[in-house]
Amino acid sequence: MLELQQVAVAYGGHTVVKEVSLSLAQGQIGCLVGPSGCGKTTLLRAIAGFEPVASGVISLQRQPVSSSELQLAPELRQVGMVFQDFALFPHLNVADNIAFGLGKLSKADKAAQVKQLLQLVGLPDLGQRYIHQLSGGQQQRVALARALAPKPRVLLLDEPFSSLDTELREGLAREIRQILQQLRITAIMVTHDQNEAFAMADMIGVMEFGRLQQWATPYELYHKPANRFVADFIGRGVLIPGTMLDSQQVQTNLGTFTQRYVSTVQAGDQVDVLIRPDDIVHDDASGITAQVVDKAFRGSHILYQLKLRTGELVQCLALSHHNHAVGEQIGIRLDLDHLVLFPRC
Repeated sequence: MLELQQVAVAYGGHTVVKEVSLSLAQGQIGCLVGPSGCGKTTLLRAIAGFEPVASGVISLQRQPVSSSELQLAPELRQVGMVFQDFALFPHLNVADNIAFGLGKLSKADKAAQVKQLLQLVGLPDLGQRYIHQLSGGQQQRVALARALAPKPRVLLLDEPFSSLDTELREGLAREIRQILQQLRITAIMVTHDQNEAFAMADMIGVMEFGRLQQWATPYELYHKPANRFVADFIGRGVLIPGTMLDSQQVQTNLGTFTQRYVSTVQAGDQVDVLIRPDDIVHDDASGITAQVVDKAFRGSHILYQLKLRTGELVQCLALSHHNHAVGEQIGIRLDLDHLVLFPRC
């Protein structure tokens, strides 16, 4: 449904998106994440047709819509967009906001489609309200319904939850995912929140300095990061030093472990091993101890910052009934199902 081949976008001779390639099948949902200024919103605007591409090709259903020679107008692409600020019309009620993009349909057909969309987004009785009478989450649903009304081939969402309370975001992301799946709409979302991306996406792209560092499923991104940047950006991991005993066994200050994915390492190589908070288990029976240097209460869990005897800092996510004071020594062990390591630079 959506394919980008070596797409670059430039402003005044400065290339801000560099040779990005990705694809989404019909009904798939993708997310772009990365630090501010990495080019993810610019890439979204290029897909919408708001920005020309300097090179490469953007295709919808295998038909090019953007290239260095072609720039199909946004209104001809059948692409819907939900903006960061919702961009709803305050002088129109909810029903009229949704009907705005329905164009030449008869009044009866518009009313029927608006009614169906209000039901779909969970606002069946709010059609006559005005935007200022709605909560942030309700406004987000109206913006979604308006974008879906013209039945777009692809839906684009630019940080759609950024103005909402943190506790609303992940739940609303799941709700919108269910709606898009029900309609088999292909969508791509820009977000800075990894939890939103994991809740929403079938495929996630991590961008840095205009380049797509990895395009993968959430599971692959977390457990098989392509490089150090992705490993550092996704999750709360730290890298600790290790030494390869052979092509699969790596020795660290937390024990010896087996890796399966890096085929270029050999005995004696110095490596860095990715350790995430969920890899470290609090275990008072363990012979390995670490000092609590900081802690953050998370309700059901406590996130501990721990200092190993060798000086490295790691994190441990422990059940909150294991409540230890800063400065205390606690027993830990590693539970590594997916060992991620990188050759030492």
